[in-house]
Amino acid sequence: MQPQFDIEYVSKKYPVLYMNSMNTVLRQELVKFNELTKIIKETLDSVQKAIRGLVLMSLELEDVYLSMSVGKVPLTWNRKSYPSLKPLGSYVNDLLARLQFLQDWIDHDAPNVFWISGFFFTQSFLTAVLQNYARMHKIPIDQLDFEFEFTRFESSVDAAPSYGVYISVCKVFINI
Repeated sequence: MQPQFDIEYVSKKYPVLYMNSMNTVLRQELVKFNELTKIIKETLDSVQKAIRGLVLMSLELEDVYLSMSVGKVPLTWNRKSYPSLKPLGSYVNDLLARLQFLQDWIDHDAPNVFWISGFFFTQSFLTAVLQNYARMHKIPIDQLDFEFEFTRFESSVDAAPSYGVYISVCKVFINI
């Protein structure tokens, strides 16, 4: 698993801007994913030490060990996690894809198409979309609602829309 996201670096690269609420969403996501990956790394390290007899096998560590042995996501991880009903293997693959989505955003700027299922807190993203539009057009945010247009995009587009966002859900792209 990759190292923790550098929030300070990201804050400098993507500062809080009145007209771009996505920078705030990115930082909020990184903080949440850092908390999750930290607890995963800590518990995995502790379980390994407990198996070797270097630390006491607590009830929490035993739950992690037993959950992993039957392919379930440990309760300790679920407490810090985004909602998921996936078994352990699929959960880990999904987590790695989400971390890569965020790393690509950090490295290459906001994507032209956002993976909506990849967000920890989807409501924050959707609010930021409305907020950006409201600020651009000087309209109160509570007067806005979403309008969806289904498109035939397969994987990506060359540019972001002039307003709103493209989102992908299960390889279906939607223009909001």
